[in-house]
Amino acid sequence: MAAPTMIDSLVPESSKAQRAYAWLAAKITDGGYPPGYRLVLGTIAAELEISVAPVREALRLLEAEGLVSYERNVGAQVAMTDPASYVEVMQTLGALEGVATGLAVPLITEADLDRARELNAALARTLDDFDPTEFTRLNLEFHETLFGRCPNRHLLDLVRRTRTRLAGLRDSTFSFVPGRARMSVAEHEKLINLITTGASAGKIESAVRKHREATLQAFLDHRNGRNSR
Repeated sequence: MAAPTMIDSLVPESSKAQRAYAWLAAKITDGGYPPGYRLVLGTIAAELEISVAPVREALRLLEAEGLVSYERNVGAQVAMTDPASYVEVMQTLGALEGVATGLAVPLITEADLDRARELNAALARTLDDFDPTEFTRLNLEFHETLFGRCPNRHLLDLVRRTRTRLAGLRDSTFSFVPGRARMSVAEHEKLINLITTGASAGKIESAVRKHREATLQAFLDHRNGRNSR
């Protein structure tokens, strides 16, 4: 480990905690730290070249958001996903992301739409030799490309925080309902067409919500032993 610099020693502990929080949240979100992964204070602190105190504070913040849990004789670990929580979070995400995308519509550029089309084409290419991890990564970027223009910063923050709470179950969702992935690509195309043809913000918001609800329904059908879409 490189020795902390003089400048680093002058950085407030609160800023270091926020940096550790952002780094850990990203690791959990992108699957680098899967559910059940042990979060060792000393190891994380060494990698970030900070003391353990801000790392401990970052873990407390993540615990409050349900991303980290503490187990006796084990310590901190990435929280296991609760199917009941998944249902609630997906319902919340559908509402938040729908509004955010609707508000973003007047600010979405042609370049954004071109990028969304590229991402959806890439998603379609994953279907024949299906890779749920790659599909998830591209799917996240697709939606971020559209709602990322939302002018309401607070709403954007809520959407992104809610999305992080789905980390760990997204991949398995597309794994056991691969047919849903194919339908998702088709729904993305319809969403792009709605934006391109000047549909109202309300109609686009509704389309996003229905898109999320369809994924949730596929999950519920699978859990209940019914054929998934």
